[in-house]
Amino acid sequence: MNAVPYREAARQLLRETLLDAARSLLTERPWSQITMADIASRAGVSRQTLYNELGSREQFAQTFVLREAQRFIEAVQQAIDAHLDDPTAALAAALELFLDTAGRDPLIGMLLDDDGTGGMLPLITTRSRPVLDWAGQQIAEAIARGWPAVDAEDATLLAQTLVRLAISYLTVPIGPPRQATEEAVRLLGPFIEKAVMEPQAQAR
Repeated sequence: MNAVPYREAARQLLRETLLDAARSLLTERPWSQITMADIASRAGVSRQTLYNELGSREQFAQTFVLREAQRFIEAVQQAIDAHLDDPTAALAAALELFLDTAGRDPLIGMLLDDDGTGGMLPLITTRSRPVLDWAGQQIAEAIARGWPAVDAEDATLLAQTLVRLAISYLTVPIGPPRQATEEAVRLLGPFIEKAVMEPQAQAR
C-alpha cells in the first residue's frame, strides 16, 4: 500500500481537526451562535487558516454536513453488502439502520430540534440539494456494485428515492424506524423486483 504524501496527510488532519472543532462546539450551542473565529480557536489555528482550508462559513457548513453524512452512508453501504442475496432485505436493512443510527445521534437530534433559528437545519431540509445529490450517488454506486446487472438509471432513481424518503422520515417521523422501513419497502417493493431482482435472475 502506498503511503499518503506528507502534505496531503497534513491537510487531511487539519480538515478533520477543524470539522471536529465545529462538532464539539455544536454540542454546546447552535450554529447561529458559532463564529468562524470560535472554530479556529477551538481547533488551535488562525481564522485565516480556517478560511484558506474550508472557505466561507456557508462552504464550511456544507463540508461539515457532508462529513457527518459520510458516517451514515458507510453504515448503509455495509448493510447493503450484507444482504446481496436479497435486494429487498438489503435496502430495508439499510434504511432502518440509517433511521435508527441517525435518530440516536446527539448532534442530529439537536439539528432536528432546531426551531429554525439554529442556522444549520436548512442544510438537510430546504437547502439540502448538494447533500441529497451526493448521498444519492453514493447509494447508487453501492447498488451498482452489489447488483451489476441493474440498469444505471434505475439504480440512480432507486437511490435518490431512498435518500429522500430517509430524510423525510428522519425529519418528520411517523413512528419507529421499523414502521417507516416497512412502509417504504411496501411502496418500493415492486420497483425493486423489476429493477434489481429480475435483471439479476436473467444474468444468472
